[in-house]
Amino acid sequence: MVAATALGARGWVKFPADAGSLGWVAAALPVAREVLARPGGDWRCGGTWFVGVDALPNNAEGAVAGVALRGAAVRVAMEVCGPLPLHPAQLSVTRPGYPQPSPDESETAYRFRLNRDAAHVDGLLAEGAEKRRFLREPHAWVLGIALTEADADASPLVVWEGSHHLMGRAFRAAFAGNTPARWGDVDVTDAYQAARRELFETCARVALPLAPGEAVLLHRHLLHGVAPWGEGARAADEGRAIAYFRPELRSVAAWAAA
Repeated sequence: MVAATALGARGWVKFPADAGSLGWVAAALPVAREVLARPGGDWRCGGTWFVGVDALPNNAEGAVAGVALRGAAVRVAMEVCGPLPLHPAQLSVTRPGYPQPSPDESETAYRFRLNRDAAHVDGLLAEGAEKRRFLREPHAWVLGIALTEADADASPLVVWEGSHHLMGRAFRAAFAGNTPARWGDVDVTDAYQAARRELFETCARVALPLAPGEAVLLHRHLLHGVAPWGEGARAADEGRAIAYFRPELRSVAAWAAA
């Protein structure tokens, strides 16, 4: 209950490693290494970021190599919106030098990644030449579990604390007059970008480095990103690796709720 209250108030909760999470990490890391070793992996930003969407071959309960996904963070997450089937986790890995310029990213996008941590709200996909944003993936929450050792300034996850309150209001205003069935057709770009600009000025930016087995649960509307790799920062040979789960809600009508 305390963790769920904190999630609603500030938009994030960090959990210490426990026996359940450490057991899962011990099973997931060798599998993650196999994924990273495959030729043609989805490395971007000059080879410093492995995007790894749906890359970890866990089952719908999150188990990897027969080891169940357990721990306090998972229990709290499943209490927030009720039990939900899990997709294959994203395997997000950064390496020294992140981010580097990339031919598949504009100079403006690179500068935003470098100076604003590529801050975003998950589930809003950029489409078309003008990169207009639409709600395509109504996530319930975001749960990240660290797989590797990394220094605190080795591209940690960063959040804008409390940003989910303003973002939620902006989305509800943008969707007003439309049934939930039509929300995916509503262009929320202008409302989203205006709210983001305000949040940069009004919300505290908080870095959330994670040790193996530590986890962080984010509200679905929370503005978050990845910091650049700090000078001299070190991590495991694989890089700074985090497995992320973002299950979708059974009903899109719940997505805009506070």
